[in-house]
Amino acid sequence: MAEAADIQGMSSSPARRWLRRTGALCAGVPLLAGLLQLSAAPDVHAAERSSPAEAIGSNTVDVSLSSLSPSVPTDGDTITVSGTVRNNGRQTVTDAHVGLRVGSALSGRSAIDDAAGRSGFNEYVDGAEVGGQYVEEFPQLSPGVARTFTISVPVKELDLGSDGVYQLGVSLTGRTSSAPYDQVLGIQRTFLPWQPDAADTKTRTTFLWPLISNVHLTAETGPGEQQTPVFEDDDLAKEISPGGRLDRMLALGKNLDVTWVIDPDLLASVDAMTRAYQIKTDDTTTAGKDQAIAKQWLAELQEAVTDEEVVALPFADPDLASLAHNGRNVTGSLSHLKDATDVAADTVQTVLHVEPDTDFAWPVNGAVDASIVKVATSAGADKVIARSDSLKEPASLTYTPNAARPIGGGTTAVVADAQLSTAFEGDMTRADDSTTAVQRFLAQSLMINLQNTGKQRDIVIAPQRMPSASQAQTMAEALTALQGGTWSQAQTLADTADAKPDPAASTKIPSASYSSSLRKQELPTSAFQDIQDTRGDLDRFKVVLTNQSRVVTPFGRTFNREMSASWRGRAAEAQAYRTAVQSYLDNLAAQVRLIEKSETKLSGRSATIPVTVQNNLVQGVDKLVLRLTSKQPTRLEIGDSAYSEQIIQVSGGHSQSVKFDTNANANGEVAVVAQLYTADGERYGPSVTFDVNVTEITPTVMLVIAGGVLLLVLAGFRMYTQRKRAAAREAEVETATEDAADAGSAAASGSAEEPSVRDRAQEPEHPSDPTPDTAPENADRSGTGERVDR
Repeated sequence: MAEAADIQGMSSSPARRWLRRTGALCAGVPLLAGLLQLSAAPDVHAAERSSPAEAIGSNTVDVSLSSLSPSVPTDGDTITVSGTVRNNGRQTVTDAHVGLRVGSALSGRSAIDDAAGRSGFNEYVDGAEVGGQYVEEFPQLSPGVARTFTISVPVKELDLGSDGVYQLGVSLTGRTSSAPYDQVLGIQRTFLPWQPDAADTKTRTTFLWPLISNVHLTAETGPGEQQTPVFEDDDLAKEISPGGRLDRMLALGKNLDVTWVIDPDLLASVDAMTRAYQIKTDDTTTAGKDQAIAKQWLAELQEAVTDEEVVALPFADPDLASLAHNGRNVTGSLSHLKDATDVAADTVQTVLHVEPDTDFAWPVNGAVDASIVKVATSAGADKVIARSDSLKEPASLTYTPNAARPIGGGTTAVVADAQLSTAFEGDMTRADDSTTAVQRFLAQSLMINLQNTGKQRDIVIAPQRMPSASQAQTMAEALTALQGGTWSQAQTLADTADAKPDPAASTKIPSASYSSSLRKQELPTSAFQDIQDTRGDLDRFKVVLTNQSRVVTPFGRTFNREMSASWRGRAAEAQAYRTAVQSYLDNLAAQVRLIEKSETKLSGRSATIPVTVQNNLVQGVDKLVLRLTSKQPTRLEIGDSAYSEQIIQVSGGHSQSVKFDTNANANGEVAVVAQLYTADGERYGPSVTFDVNVTEITPTVMLVIAGGVLLLVLAGFRMYTQRKRAAAREAEVETATEDAADAGSAAASGSAEEPSVRDRAQEPEHPSDPTPDTAPENADRSGTGERVDR
């Protein structure tokens, strides 16, 4: 960003300038005399130019600052500086003391950066030491030994001039055996913003306070009607627990005047934790136990955002740059962004009971090019949060312009200040780093207000998406000091976006200047193809369900999660997540399947073949078509053709057998294929192939068999009639025997009777009688099947 060459109103009065120059000259006299007297002493400056590992010269002692209070002093305050000095040299430092040095007011924002990057002592830049009693002495500082110090100096003793940013140095002066004279052996620089009176025109500042996390929820749900959510891990519970990252963000943010920028997926995930939930552990799941923590965190957040500005990002914070560069040409990718935007407002309203602003898109690091802007606005957003190191200003601009820029097509780029936005990206766990970051941030903010005095400015600060707990603490300290200062006032993001644009500011979006380091972290094209493949499988699966929302809703949000910007730099984890989603969907679809069949024997010309469909889902399925196909329809027909279809419905947790009529034309084995289809003709699941062994009989054989059966029937009938006749003859013989007995009785009594039949049969035949044609009949019972003539 272009900087002003000079700052209005920063020159001191003539009398003060004379006093400064006189003091500097007097301070330099003893040092010059010492150098003349010790001409044989080692070249100190040459030693400073040696390797830093040698820890000599003004780098011999490491000076660090753990606190500076107040960060923004006013008249009558006392500056208190605390820190640590450590002798990194090989020689003992003697007669040492720590003091403060105030340099001249810095001339612009770039001068602040230059001062922050400077190492070693420079008497012309670092200024004279504030002497007297405002030092802490160390008679001896042994190698490797660290000592703490605290110095308090009234502001009036610092001789600060007009409003501006002053370099404040904390230096250790001492002696060593090789250089037995006073010299600066270590120095640490920071900045002191100085504007005791309120500015006539304050910078309107918008600070984004992001509540964003990694992806935690999976597409999986527990068994049963309740659809218990399953989490990838227990990390979210740690983040919202007391002392966790998100707990600190909430606790700090609710006491600040900020714009809350929230990922609705975070709200949905924490809300899911308020009820029964499960956590994946290797190949199993365990019950989550942090419902109370989740409820408490959400309750505090609801209270914190009441009557505050809330900006909702698209659900799961999709990576807009990855979409623009790698996913735009994959069918359906942009539709996921639209879905994520549409659901964002409903999620925030449901969980937090506030109406969020969904007009803003926020690419990673505010880095934009033409394609990113096009994708960012495709889902309905008309404002893009960019950053000034991406949308660079013309060299002729000598001040920091307003954030809002019209970039065409009704779209506004809201450009965050890069230096302020990146001020807290380092390791803020060390007190000296945190203190330096706070003072540098305040210095840059004041310098913006001092540029082009009287011109109203609207500035946006967009820090990193997921600050650590220590970074959040440092941000809060800096923002507290800023909001308690005299040159800045808080403003909502919506008001900043609506502010009057600066006509001198850049409105040109770079066509192709995206950072190569950021490109390496993007989701690849294959990731978007994976997402689309899973989406296609879901579309084929959902059409058979009686309650599609049970599956479509969790998977729809999962597609958004697969595109999250939180996967940047975590390619392996992103791939594993996508694979798990696909595997889970495949497992669900496989719960509706055909049961394998063994070989089926088919006897006769016509028969039925049963095929069983099993549904292990909780819900029922319908609109499924079961098709049975014969591989050899000339031998075996299904119905009246090569295949037959039936529409089926199967209740959840049940199986259903479907019977198909068949017609056999020849003997032998025939392969038959069973396949499920959706109503629109898409294959569903794997097919089942089985053999049908046809033993059907030909018409000729059937006639022969029919004749044989007829003969058997006739033979049986004849046997029946023969037995009936034999029984009748037996009855006649018995009757004749009884009559003969009666006749004998009569003869014995003198009566004349005809001879009995038996007697006549035994009488001799007359010679003239002809020979009988047949033998005499046998009155005995005929054998079975024997022919009897009558």
